[in-house]
Amino acid sequence: MNDQRSGPLYEAVGGIDALRRLSRTFYRGALADPLLAPVFADFTPTHIERVAVWLAEVFGGPAGYTGELGGHQALLRAHLGLAITEEQRLRWMELMAEAVRAELPEDELLRRRVLEYFDWGTRIAEDVSASPVGTDLGDPGSTPRWGWEGLK
Repeated sequence: MNDQRSGPLYEAVGGIDALRRLSRTFYRGALADPLLAPVFADFTPTHIERVAVWLAEVFGGPAGYTGELGGHQALLRAHLGLAITEEQRLRWMELMAEAVRAELPEDELLRRRVLEYFDWGTRIAEDVSASPVGTDLGDPGSTPRWGWEGLK
């Protein structure tokens, strides 16, 4: 059975409002979590909106992160010096999976694709976070796009 879909994941998840709810629900849990709270020591409420705008772009919606917030380079730089551990990454994934179940449509393929993106992205964040603030990351290229078949 071919269970592939068409159209951007952005539309399938429910657009920017769904991504804002997802981000809010995730950060409510992450900020209360003893293992993850230290990673978000500099958290501000604008972080929720920035994450929603990033995800919108990654999932095929408006390119607001690139247009207004510095694009892929800025996102990567934000993770420099955080020294994210594998234990923290895995806990991040657990809390995001809970948020996905709570906030996204009951569509198993959609949820799987979204979580595959987060698994991929958190591995990059963990790797980048091991480098000190100010590290030259070179040109990471444009903001990645993630669809029904994974990385485009």
